Amino acid sequence: MASKKVQIKKAVFPVAGLGTRFLPATKANPKEMLTIVDKPLIQYAAEEAIAAGVEELIFVTSSSKRAIEDHFDKNFEMETELERKGKTQLLEVLRNVVPKGVSCVYVRQPEALGLGHAVLCARPVVGDEPFAVILADDLIDGGDTPCMAQMASAFAYNRCSLLGVEQVPREETEKYGIVQSDEITPGLSRVSSIVEKPKPADAPTTLAVVGRYILTPRIFDLLETIPKGAGGEVQLTDAIAALLKEEQVLAYEFKGQRYDCGSKLGYLRATVEYALQHPELSQDFLDYLHQRFGENGDKIAQLVKQAG
Repeated sequence: MASKKVQIKKAVFPVAGLGTRFLPATKANPKEMLTIVDKPLIQYAAEEAIAAGVEELIFVTSSSKRAIEDHFDKNFEMETELERKGKTQLLEVLRNVVPKGVSCVYVRQPEALGLGHAVLCARPVVGDEPFAVILADDLIDGGDTPCMAQMASAFAYNRCSLLGVEQVPREETEKYGIVQSDEITPGLSRVSSIVEKPKPADAPTTLAVVGRYILTPRIFDLLETIPKGAGGEVQLTDAIAALLKEEQVLAYEFKGQRYDCGSKLGYLRATVEYALQHPELSQDFLDYLHQRFGENGDKIAQLVKQAG
C-alpha cells in the first residue's frame, strides 16, 4: 500500500527585524509591508506558502509590527464601503488576502536574538511536525509553480529537511549561508556541510541558502541547545549544521528568479520586473520605458529581468 503523502501545513515567517537598510521608510512601517507594485512583500510570501498547501501562517513579530497583523485581519469598515459602492472586484481582493481555510497566528520575539531564535519562538505553535520557513525579503518568482510548492513536492518524496539554494557570485558569499553538497539528481543534492557567511576566499562553494526552508521538528531541540554564534545570536545555520550529524538534509535549487528585497537595488529591480508582469500596468509601464528611454526601453526591461 502506498505511503501517505506528507503535507507541509505550517509556515513560519520571521518578521521581527528592524529593517534599518530602508530607513527612514521603515521607521514606522515594517520592511515586510513595503510594496512591490500593489502588494506588500509579506503578502507575496504568504501567497507562496498558501500555494504550497500551507494552512497556518505563523508570524514571529515584535512590538513594532502591528501593521502586519492589521494587514491580514478583516477590515469591516473598508469592506462595507466597497460593498456600498459596488466595487465587487476590489472587495473580493480584500477578502482573499487570507483565503478561507487559512489561519494566522502571531508570536512575539521578545529580543532580537537572530533568525534561529525567531524560528524557535514558533515552537509552541508548530509542535512536532515539519514546517516551512519563509523570509519575505527574498521575493521569488517561481512562475507557474511557486518556490515553496516546488520544495513541498520534493519534501513529500524525500521526507527530510530541505534548504532552498542558488548559485551566487563568489564575492557575495559573505551575505549567505554556504553549503557543500553531493548531487543526487539535477537540482537536488545531499548537504555535507554548511557555514555562515564565509569570506569569498574561504567559501567551499558558491551554493547559497536563500530565504526558503523546510525543516523537521528536531531543529527546535538543537536551537535550544546550541551556543550563540555570530553576533551573539542564535544562528539557524549552526542548528542546521548540528542537524546534519543526525539527519539527511537536502539542498534544493529552485526554479525561478529571486529578488533580494532586503537591499534597495534588489527592491527596485523587483518593482520594475513585477510592474512589467502586472496584468493592468504592464503595457502602460512598458510604454513609459519607451517614452523615457526610446528604443532602449525593451533592452532595459530585459536587463532588469536578467539581473534579478
